[in-house]
Amino acid sequence: MELECLYHSPQGKWAYSYNKNTFHLRVRSKRNNVDRVFALTGDKYDWEHHHQELEMLKVATDTYFDYWEAEVTPERKRFSYGFRFESGEETVWMVESGFYTKEQPTPPGGYYEMPYIHEVDLLHVPEWAKSAVFYQIMPDRFANGDPANDPEGTLEWGAAPANDSFFGGDLQGIIDHLDYLLELGVTALYLTPIFQAPSNHKYDTVDYGTIDSSFGDLELLKQLVSLAHSKGIKVVLDAVFNHTSAEFPPFKDVIEHGADSKYANWFHIYDYPVKAEGDNPNYDTFGFFAGMPKLNTANPETKEYLLDITRFWLSEVQIDGWRLDVANEVDHAFWREFRQAVKEINPEAYIIGEVWSDSLSWLQGDQFDSVMNYPFSDRLLEFFQGEEMDPETFASHIYGLLMRYPRQANEVLFNLLASHDTPRVLTRLGGDTRRLKLTVTFLLTFTGTPCIFYGDEIGLTGEDDPDCRKCMIWEEDGQDRELFSFYQRMIALRKEHEVLRTGHFRFLQSEADSRGLVYERFNDNSRFTVWMNNSSEPLTLQQSLSGGNWQDAFSGEPVEMDGDGFSITLEPLGFRILQSLPEAADDGTKPEN
Repeated sequence: MELECLYHSPQGKWAYSYNKNTFHLRVRSKRNNVDRVFALTGDKYDWEHHHQELEMLKVATDTYFDYWEAEVTPERKRFSYGFRFESGEETVWMVESGFYTKEQPTPPGGYYEMPYIHEVDLLHVPEWAKSAVFYQIMPDRFANGDPANDPEGTLEWGAAPANDSFFGGDLQGIIDHLDYLLELGVTALYLTPIFQAPSNHKYDTVDYGTIDSSFGDLELLKQLVSLAHSKGIKVVLDAVFNHTSAEFPPFKDVIEHGADSKYANWFHIYDYPVKAEGDNPNYDTFGFFAGMPKLNTANPETKEYLLDITRFWLSEVQIDGWRLDVANEVDHAFWREFRQAVKEINPEAYIIGEVWSDSLSWLQGDQFDSVMNYPFSDRLLEFFQGEEMDPETFASHIYGLLMRYPRQANEVLFNLLASHDTPRVLTRLGGDTRRLKLTVTFLLTFTGTPCIFYGDEIGLTGEDDPDCRKCMIWEEDGQDRELFSFYQRMIALRKEHEVLRTGHFRFLQSEADSRGLVYERFNDNSRFTVWMNNSSEPLTLQQSLSGGNWQDAFSGEPVEMDGDGFSITLEPLGFRILQSLPEAADDGTKPEN
């Protein structure tokens, strides 16, 4: 047994409270090096009468390691614990004080400890977000509902976009197409910034308390949110608290009055006078954009201003959450106070941070509920855009991503295929709608909260910004209506079956020498298997499965087993989803992802 590969930490993603009564333990071993793992748990005050031994489940495998998990429900919300590893005839115990190979160390001395499960310390995520299907909208590019508020120089709808072009999209345009969104099946909207700003994208805020006049006004936003809520659709707004526009009044005051400005500490200024131009400004910015000065969120006055803005929009309009731009460049202390301010008004508000890498430090229960899961989209698109990545490598990546976070964080991670900051998904997939369908199928049958970028459902294409920010096409002869129907059908399937939203996830077949992929979602009551052919040739996949009653998830037609499993032939870049009927039995193992 390779002891140097055995790992556990009594905190973070390795040991965490899942709910007020349940604790999850994870441990790591070298891949295919350990046969069985047991969690040894007991009360440190009376181990003899209050202890148990739990066999851990292998829940994930990446390139180098296996990951094991157990669910502990202690009698008194406290426990000490250690682990026993078995490989052939070899046995190893691991506790906080080290490794033991001769005999089990006497508990509880030297064991890991969970002192007490405090509900206030849990990562509580909004329940509705687990079942939501989001739709991201850039208001300027979605629909022009009121030409009277078009900014000067507005281009003809559908013209090629440039970095500084405007097309007149607005809140009224969104209101006018709520029934389209309802028809598609989405249940939540994420709007990029709508507050007063000089750009088309509005990520350079001038006034956080005012709707940009080219989009509408406060009353129109209230109308949008109210109508959306009446149709069962949530609304999440975008907040840019990392930086502002150079036209932000406090920053203009600093430019005018220098160090004597009462707003001097609102920003990170190196020296005076402030030089708000060129590629190397003498103050911190977003990137190197002189027009986007960075806010000092540690300054008490700045912080209270932003928190007041946060409270205002939650209370006044009753929005359902915030997406936070450049969230990883804002201090953690600010986000802790931000979360408290948000949850005091709406405990079920959904907080999504823009973080493009490992985000565990923001998902500890004191800051965000979720982050934009770009690592997921990158791996997904890398696999489905061609045949360079094999299924084994893909499964390793996906399992690795699942092991980054506690389970309740995985249940609401903001999973997307494209956004205003990336090329369009169909473009990244070479324009092949078959590959897009495979990718969307995985997105909508995977754990987490899926999000669709406006227009992807009707085949909108585009390279990097600004090309990915094209106008929505509303003429049906310019839309891929078959693709729209496919999105509609997949969303409906996810909404109809809870197991596709919150069930456990496991790969059943992901071999390096095949282009086939089989995985499942399951809970105590239901089970789905998804079969995929990521190749340009027909492929027959065989998989053993327990139970004898299965049907096609879309047609409802029975699917007969071939012996103890199935032999499924898929067309090039095809897929199939099978559903077990209620009387079908599970095959005995339940990964706890």
